[in-house]
Amino acid sequence: MSIVFTEKDKTFTLHTKDTTYQMKVDEYGYLLHLYYGRKTNGCMDYLLHYADRGFSGNPYDVGMDRTYSLDALPQELPFQGSGDYRSLAIVIRHTDGSYESDFRYKDYQILDGKYQIPGLPAVYGTQEEAQTLKVILEDPVSKVQITLLYGVLPEQNIITRSAVIQNLGDGKIYLEKAQAACLDWLSGDYDLLSFHGRHAMERNYQRMEIKHTAQIIGSRRGTSSHQYNPMMILAEHETNEDAGSCYAMSFMYSGNFKGEAAKDQFGQTRVLLGLSDELFSYPLEPKESFYVPEVILTYSSMGLARLSQNLHQCLRRHVCRGKYRDGIRPVLLNSWEASYFEFNGESIYQLAKQAADLGVEMLVMDDGWFGKRDDDNSGLGDWFVNEEKLGESLGSLIERIRGLGLKFGIWIEPECINEDSQLYREHPDWILSVPGRNPVRARNQLVLDFSRKEVVDYIFEKICAVLDQGKIKYIKWDMNRSLSDCFSRQTVDQGRVSHDYVLGLYDFLERICQRYPDVLLEGCSGGGGRFDAGMLYYTPQIWCSDNTDAIDRLQIQYGTSFGYPASAVGSHVSAVPNHQTGRVTPLRTRAVVAMSGTFGYELNLGSLMDFEKEQIKEQIREYKQYAGLILDGLYYRLTNPNKELVGAWEFVSEDGSEVLLSAVMQEIHGNMPVTYVRMKGLSSGCLYQEMDTKKVYASDALMEVGVPLPEQMGEYRAYQMYFRRVE
Repeated sequence: MSIVFTEKDKTFTLHTKDTTYQMKVDEYGYLLHLYYGRKTNGCMDYLLHYADRGFSGNPYDVGMDRTYSLDALPQELPFQGSGDYRSLAIVIRHTDGSYESDFRYKDYQILDGKYQIPGLPAVYGTQEEAQTLKVILEDPVSKVQITLLYGVLPEQNIITRSAVIQNLGDGKIYLEKAQAACLDWLSGDYDLLSFHGRHAMERNYQRMEIKHTAQIIGSRRGTSSHQYNPMMILAEHETNEDAGSCYAMSFMYSGNFKGEAAKDQFGQTRVLLGLSDELFSYPLEPKESFYVPEVILTYSSMGLARLSQNLHQCLRRHVCRGKYRDGIRPVLLNSWEASYFEFNGESIYQLAKQAADLGVEMLVMDDGWFGKRDDDNSGLGDWFVNEEKLGESLGSLIERIRGLGLKFGIWIEPECINEDSQLYREHPDWILSVPGRNPVRARNQLVLDFSRKEVVDYIFEKICAVLDQGKIKYIKWDMNRSLSDCFSRQTVDQGRVSHDYVLGLYDFLERICQRYPDVLLEGCSGGGGRFDAGMLYYTPQIWCSDNTDAIDRLQIQYGTSFGYPASAVGSHVSAVPNHQTGRVTPLRTRAVVAMSGTFGYELNLGSLMDFEKEQIKEQIREYKQYAGLILDGLYYRLTNPNKELVGAWEFVSEDGSEVLLSAVMQEIHGNMPVTYVRMKGLSSGCLYQEMDTKKVYASDALMEVGVPLPEQMGEYRAYQMYFRRVE
């Protein structure tokens, strides 16, 4: 069993293949955290230390014992009212206006299989793959009950955390803070790895020592945001890609969040992750429950590469769902950078015809096909086909494109609305806005109130009416602004609106997944503004960034790789000069970078030279050859493109029999020295053959010294080498 309760010590021990997590119910009924790290046995309560800590309070029922203080003890669920002055996971405002709680252990339950969360995404696992632990805590005065949920996937070295908060009292309460996971370390010095950014430059890697000051990441934008990703890593100072202890926490949520890390007064480290407490005050009437979104935890004693691989495997196999979870994604051409809003049905057809000649498998019609939509100032919300613009029905266009042997996909942005639209003129009260105040615009868009069921239902019906007009095999779901004016005209308690909005979004997405199980759904929010584990439950791939520049993408995809698999990374070859940076890079380089994702194209094929078209044909053949390895192989970061001249990465099959090495030179100088790229994950003591040159290399030499990159003149040269183990 992966979960063990020991009655003698009152300990709960969670075992995975390589890790152990342990907590203890102490003599006063408090749930204390003992250990999380490499796999071990026995009771670790000897780690707890009791001393008279000045100005650290003592619970009333410990009597005169000044050595017992929750301000210094590690906890599973630190809450307001315990005398713990550090960052807290739970804060509740009670009926009498007080904020004090006193959650004590009441009961537990161990179940086979992985718990699920109504209305929210969560890791899944069968009874053979996973176990669930429920630990029930209760405040005896308010009768608020919290059920802590722990899911254990032993083979993936994954532990998940969530909670159900139930108001079993007689009066209304408010959740003022609800975070899913807290990790307390009694000793040690750690770095916090986080991933910051902005639109068109997301998930930049940052590593900072955790000191005696609060380090906080988060979002109050209504989405998980371009600015901070809801995934963070804690690592010992000396931990690198290949060695050392490290922990990851990934929040399965697509709205406002908060991550906190700090050392306390005694040198102990606490890290929390969950819902943001800004703009949040969630009401619970008697008998109502609140489900806290889930956090995924994993630990590695073998460095950051193994930590990332744990997360990758979990997301691929136990978060992503549907037909395309394990399937090779079609190579697509998106019309956006080819034509923007300037197209009609015939021009889309001609683009598809050119794509079919090159081996592309799907044509995606992006923004501009609906309502009065010839720019980004009008039409959003009017989800009916502009047949006058297309010059034909959508069904007719789809059938013509299918006749070329291509699948058809379409772009939508269901959450937003333009004031210049029929829907806004009919329902101006359906937006998030404060009556009597002018709303904040962004991209000349307002946001529909998805916290209201009738709004979600209406947009869902309109989108389905479009999707049912032909055999659509792909949907790109976009969201091109942050939320503001989080006020719903049908809600009394406005502190619930931002969370209810996300629940409405998830309800919409789940219904799309159920109604169209064969459709590939790709998430997008101005690129990577909602790139999180929660969205991957509905969309097995997410547009990584609106920035398609291959050199910028090295940094963006590097940061993304720490928490997310390449199979989730929407990545395309675009035109040069690049539309976001003006940079010119070789077509080969753009393809090598895009192949470390779902792979596709975003350019005007009609403007290409014949030799470029031949290159594209070859690129598509190469991608189809490597797609299985890219989708399911073990990912290794070989260099840090922020610090080194070469950006290099690698996919290795789980049995080590095949390897795909990719590298891009970021600079060129006169009389360049040879660049060696050290490989990883190969079978020791074996030989590997590079399949283009047929050269044979010793695996240990490749990992110890590396493979030399061929000398080439010109900027931004890319290299791709495919190796097979010599059997």
